[in-house]
Amino acid sequence: MALELRDFFLQYPTNNKLIGDDYLFAEYKCPIDVEKIKMWTDTPFLSYVISGKKDWTSIYKKYTINAGEALFFKKGLYNTKQYFEEDFCTIVFFITEDFIKRFMDRNSAIFKQKDIENVEAQIFNVNVTDSLKTLILSIFGYLNQSQIPKELVEIKFNELLYNMVLNSGNKNLLAFFKSLKKEQKTSVETIMLKNFHYDLKIEEYARLCGRSLSTFKRDFQQYFNETPGKWLTNKRLEYAKTLLENSELNVNDICYESGFKNTSHFNSSFKEKYNYPPNQYRKLQLGQ
Repeated sequence: MALELRDFFLQYPTNNKLIGDDYLFAEYKCPIDVEKIKMWTDTPFLSYVISGKKDWTSIYKKYTINAGEALFFKKGLYNTKQYFEEDFCTIVFFITEDFIKRFMDRNSAIFKQKDIENVEAQIFNVNVTDSLKTLILSIFGYLNQSQIPKELVEIKFNELLYNMVLNSGNKNLLAFFKSLKKEQKTSVETIMLKNFHYDLKIEEYARLCGRSLSTFKRDFQQYFNETPGKWLTNKRLEYAKTLLENSELNVNDICYESGFKNTSHFNSSFKEKYNYPPNQYRKLQLGQ
């Protein structure tokens, strides 16, 4: 099961967070004694590491983030690897796409350069200058104060965006922010084809696509001409078949890697589609 990040932080038992309609700011000291975990988010976020080290992997690339470094994440699904040599502590800033769009609208006269940078990446390296580090740590200081005016927090979040996008080292991030103004709706087709192998509920895929459940089902039918549940099962089985034929992963690993919750359901579904259970299918492919 993939962990939904923003919901996790909203429910995480700590006083060290600030919550608004379009933002969430929190300190996080990793208590999870698990080396690898899958996560997803329907809200973009910035992660600045205070201490420790973590790997983040999108469908495109793996990024390692160390103390004093920052990454910006688009909404999507990610694999992480935790290192236990030292405690991991990060400050995270969740900022909705609507907040970013309003920021770009108010500052359209400033950001006129041609969009020539890559916005396809899921994760962006953020150039951490001394001024950005000072700003982040100043916001961090608010966490220990009992009452912070909402207007002040929003000013700080706007200042955070200014600091990043006015830095020439963050051209890709600026190009992504500008692309949000042109994007009317997230493509259901793109999201599903990239992320079908994650164990998410239909309602969670709808959130990831920025739609209500009913709208998601209607748009999905339009794109794929079948229901989400049936499409996901078939797509995951096709992916599992490819892994059985071309990888050395065991059947249990292939089951979870393909997005199935348990091996018994995976085995029965695979046999129904391909006439043989996974282990026997693999042996036949290998000529055993």
